[in-house]
Amino acid sequence: MNDMTEISGSSKTDDTGIKSAVSNEGSTPSLGTRSSNKTTRPRKTKKGEDQSFIIMVGIAALATVALSIYIQNGKGVIAANSTGTPRYAQVIRPSSFAVLPNVPSPTEHNFSTLFFPPGTNASSLAKKPFLIYDDAFYDIIGSNPTLTLIADGGTNPLFHEAVVWYPPTDEVFFVQNAGAPAAGTGLNKSAIIEKISLASAASIAAKGNGTGFVNVTTVNSQTQVINPNGATNFRGKLVFTGEGQGNDIPPALYLVDPTPPYNATVILNNYYGRQFNSLNDVAVNPRNKQLYFTDVTYANLQNFRPAPVLPNQVYKFNVDTGALGVVADGFNLPNGITFSPDGQYAYVTDTGANAVFWGTNFTKPSTLYRYDVNDDGTFDNRQTFAYVDSGIPDGVHCDSKGNVYAGVGDGIHVWNPSGLLLGKIWLGIVSANFQFAGKGRMVICAETKLYHVTLGAEGADITSSSYSG
Repeated sequence: MNDMTEISGSSKTDDTGIKSAVSNEGSTPSLGTRSSNKTTRPRKTKKGEDQSFIIMVGIAALATVALSIYIQNGKGVIAANSTGTPRYAQVIRPSSFAVLPNVPSPTEHNFSTLFFPPGTNASSLAKKPFLIYDDAFYDIIGSNPTLTLIADGGTNPLFHEAVVWYPPTDEVFFVQNAGAPAAGTGLNKSAIIEKISLASAASIAAKGNGTGFVNVTTVNSQTQVINPNGATNFRGKLVFTGEGQGNDIPPALYLVDPTPPYNATVILNNYYGRQFNSLNDVAVNPRNKQLYFTDVTYANLQNFRPAPVLPNQVYKFNVDTGALGVVADGFNLPNGITFSPDGQYAYVTDTGANAVFWGTNFTKPSTLYRYDVNDDGTFDNRQTFAYVDSGIPDGVHCDSKGNVYAGVGDGIHVWNPSGLLLGKIWLGIVSANFQFAGKGRMVICAETKLYHVTLGAEGADITSSSYSG
């Protein structure tokens, strides 16, 4: 998607007075009775010893309370001192905000505002941006996760979507926002493709704000990808979705060589003679090695494409035979797409709540849907997987264990395969897309900012030939 709607902080950021349960670190140690060294029979306890025992229990209880108070940082947030929580992480217990003493009005807090759990604010979340909502998130972030700003575009949304890692050169590609007024892209000029070296990013990953150290290179392909928006690895190369431009340049799929001179070929640009609306995202199913992509009216909603002549849908495309078909419809605005590592499930985001220049509708979807993928590659059994609490779910990806990640209004949200929210990587700003770069690395696009993440998880193996052919 090409929206760069800013998510503002809620005006209700004060302490709500709700405390969460402290972890087991503060449990009272068990106390056993002593046995005589001279006999196996239990000796009688004297009155004085009973009193001493009671005093010891009382001291232990007071110590436990004191320890609980010490590790409690704010209300609902557990500090990272004696709990084993990583330095840049904090625990957020959902129980701490199940009931709030003051719930903001709909005009004060909705999907366009940020939610601050009790005891937190923008500053505290930025200092410790790895937010643990469930203990399973510990394995995902690892023992020492880091979040590093590695580039800043000022007002230019250079870091939008189509984030894809190319292992042979250890580079990550991404694209500028098409249709954003600040970029001047869309109808008058095309957005561009860019890349960075991960070796450069890794050298500053532990230094905090490393803006200016990473060189961002423009990729000038032989055939220009017009208004690129999505991308994936495919047969050793990259496939980009192009949104098209005006009436005469149709949306298309482009196969791009990720090394100079960046040869590019259009591999699809119509549905039985009709122009697509504006191709958005693309992914490969590892079971059949075919391309699946979303087509949506965002380019029309941003005034650089004509009125649509097709519904908003998800398509399946066989590059070898040219066979093309629809596998899912019934969306408001279908956006990101990905598959579980084994290809059994497809995840599609619907960002209907945000119609960009046409405004927002809080009753429309801001939702991830999951489908079963049949043996013939068709979709079945649509289920609501998650509804996000901040902004809209745009780009979506899986790690090697099938956990699901999405770029949303306040950063990155992570769910387990059952749809349980495990945690967040807090940016405090919109992230439209991101991508793993193998094990323990991630690059996050946040419109005008680019981030490098180190963590414990490993991305699904979408770059291998066994996955994409």
